[in-house]
Amino acid sequence: MTRNDRPWVDVDIDQLRNAIERMHGGTAQLAQSLPVRETFEGNPVWEGVVHVFDLIGHPTATRAYAWSSPIEGSTKRRFFAVLHTERINSPLEAVRAAIVAEHRAKGRG
Repeated sequence: MTRNDRPWVDVDIDQLRNAIERMHGGTAQLAQSLPVRETFEGNPVWEGVVHVFDLIGHPTATRAYAWSSPIEGSTKRRFFAVLHTERINSPLEAVRAAIVAEHRAKGRG
């Protein structure tokens, strides 16, 4: 994930809702949108808005967090949809989990 001061540009709530429903199932309804800023060793890693959705009909989660970021070198966007869990219980924790997962994936590839 790269830092982008306006990662929510050109993102429709319906696109985020569809990403959640496609990736995780259930029916997502927007509850709120919150600003998030994650830093590492004092340097910004990601900054933007995370949209919090209530999730209906999912077997284990009642909430999901979603946002998108531009893909470097492309006009396309990457969508992130993270389920609420005991450990991932806030928009900031969702962003942190996505950053960790992305770094682990790059390490394997």
